[in-house]
Amino acid sequence: MKAVETNLLKFLQGTKQFIIPIYQRKYSWTINQCRQLWNDIVRAAEDEKIKGHFVGSIVYIERGLYQISSVPQLLVIDGQQRMTTLTLFLCALGKAIEESGQTWDITRKKIMNYYLVNNDEEGELYHKLILTQSDKDTLISLISDKKLPEEYSQRVYENFNFFLENIKNSGIDLNKLFQGVSKLIVVDISLDRDNDNPQLIFESLNSTGLDLSQADLIRNFVLMKLEPKEQTELYTEYWYPMERSFGNLNDSALFDRFMRDYLTVKTGRIPNIQDVYAVFKDYVYQQNELTVQNIVEDIYRFSKYFVKLAFQSEKDKEINQVLTDINTLKVDVSYPFLLEVYDDFEHQKLSKADFIAILKLVESYVFRRAICGVPTNSLNKTFATISKEIDKDHYLESTTAAFLLKESHRRFPENEEFVQELFIKDVYNFRNRNYLLRKLENFNRKEIVDIEAYTIEHIMPQNKNLSPEWRQDLGANWEEVHKTYLHTLGNLTLTRYNSELSDRPFKEKRDLEGGFADSPLRLNKGLGKLDTWNEDEITKRARLLADQALLVWEYPLLSDDVLSKYRKKGSEGESVTYTLADHPDLQGAMLTLFEELSKRICNLDSSVRMEFKKLYIAFKTTTNFVDIVPQKSKLRLSLNMAFHEINDPQGICKDVSNVGRWGNGDVEVGVSNVNEIEYAMFLIKQSFEKHRDDE
Repeated sequence: MKAVETNLLKFLQGTKQFIIPIYQRKYSWTINQCRQLWNDIVRAAEDEKIKGHFVGSIVYIERGLYQISSVPQLLVIDGQQRMTTLTLFLCALGKAIEESGQTWDITRKKIMNYYLVNNDEEGELYHKLILTQSDKDTLISLISDKKLPEEYSQRVYENFNFFLENIKNSGIDLNKLFQGVSKLIVVDISLDRDNDNPQLIFESLNSTGLDLSQADLIRNFVLMKLEPKEQTELYTEYWYPMERSFGNLNDSALFDRFMRDYLTVKTGRIPNIQDVYAVFKDYVYQQNELTVQNIVEDIYRFSKYFVKLAFQSEKDKEINQVLTDINTLKVDVSYPFLLEVYDDFEHQKLSKADFIAILKLVESYVFRRAICGVPTNSLNKTFATISKEIDKDHYLESTTAAFLLKESHRRFPENEEFVQELFIKDVYNFRNRNYLLRKLENFNRKEIVDIEAYTIEHIMPQNKNLSPEWRQDLGANWEEVHKTYLHTLGNLTLTRYNSELSDRPFKEKRDLEGGFADSPLRLNKGLGKLDTWNEDEITKRARLLADQALLVWEYPLLSDDVLSKYRKKGSEGESVTYTLADHPDLQGAMLTLFEELSKRICNLDSSVRMEFKKLYIAFKTTTNFVDIVPQKSKLRLSLNMAFHEINDPQGICKDVSNVGRWGNGDVEVGVSNVNEIEYAMFLIKQSFEKHRDDE
């Protein structure tokens, strides 16, 4: 590597061509960043004390092993953003000089020939800077002063105009402005192909991660190490089509999410969104048998499933409708599971009917939990790991069993709980209110009703000051009825006549043109035959709608014999249930100590459950947070935390991260008498809180 501090204009002079590799992101500097550069140039121009202003480094390497061109071609590894912006500034300055009609020390022709083009060359070699994709043609058009291409780069064009307008409107002497540019300093860093690793240098130069997204880093990592010909082939065939499917990555957040989900599928662990690049590198290094092309092909394949999930672009209308419903529920955490199922469907490991059944299973699971108010903090782990519980020779059956066997925070609410919560839930203020009413209205209906064209109607009005007619209909306890049932499912419907219906008495709402008796909606079926609306009618209608909801969001049925096949097996393949009797050390004083401690642990929260295992007793919320191994003289506790996370003022905890122990976690502590329970609970609560709040 050779690094030399040099003058920017001197650096640009001479016959050479800088090429932005295809794996680099598009030009992305904003007006704010251009304004900062403009201010720096103006300051250098107007302050004679400033001898030079540093604008950053430009790192490059020879394009290939063999140079067949007379013009040295250099791949820019780092610095493309500032280099492009400075080129735009020089282009704008040249145009402003020419349009001014005055004579200056520098001319547009000199700016062109010295800094923007290779005057003796033709074709693409004529240009000193070659950008990527649409950026390239836009810059060439501006430098050549020709019409913009049909699909031009808005960012390149906007920034060029920003500089042109500022130069023309600032009133600054153009000679001085050129002197300001002449003071700019860069560090010229040329790499040696034989001795330098461009990827490592690129990472160290961008270690802050402020400018580059995870998507940028991954693309560069995958393509940078290849020869230009291979880069072009992989980029053109896989990466560029993938970027286009993600909206050309104008917002890289969606691609970062996809890569997190892709890595979750591949590793079984959920990376932090900020660590996606690091986890991806580790994953690639472990795939010794795969080429870069194999990995890029695989990413591209899964990206197509992700795009179908995120944008509902599946060509099969029946599948796409279920994807639309799932997307409405905003349950992105299900994507790792659905990506794998999609891949298996594409590879014909399950039929279309079974694929749709699994999609609807996910939809019912998520929606029932939402209605029942089950905490969502375990959903990401559920969907990240559930595929491990599936027997792909019996795909639908084992998937159904995996969901049905979930407990506590991960449970699939049964019909009784679902109906009970539907009756009392404040549906009007429920996030998925429109989805709920749309699905109920359109169940088994071929002529689909677009409910977005309708508004929510409270049959019993929202107005607390109910009219005498309403008070009479509702009865003596009308205030309590109003308070209890106002926003519930039984009292809500859809209409396009909301303003006409308003707070009118029920019979007027019924008989009005466009009223309940005149409505084509199934949700209003039956309302036109009623003479009054009261607590009894609200609960009757709620029951009818709840019965229909059981058909829309079905609870899957499997026999106990089938479910028992998928319950966790013992060492000999039979289902094993352990009890207190399997722990002979729990007797006398130790049993009393255990009963007192376990009671305290279970009282932490209603979600806590105790399970007897073969060698320890587990206490769980979203997962095990403390395990107790009974011994003759003490209870040995394993807290499911990293040792550095525990707050232990008494210093009695042991780090067992590298020690083989029964139980989960790296923190061990012993409890030998009831006087130690209080401090033990202080420690246990830390593990409980960690896993209860774990996202």
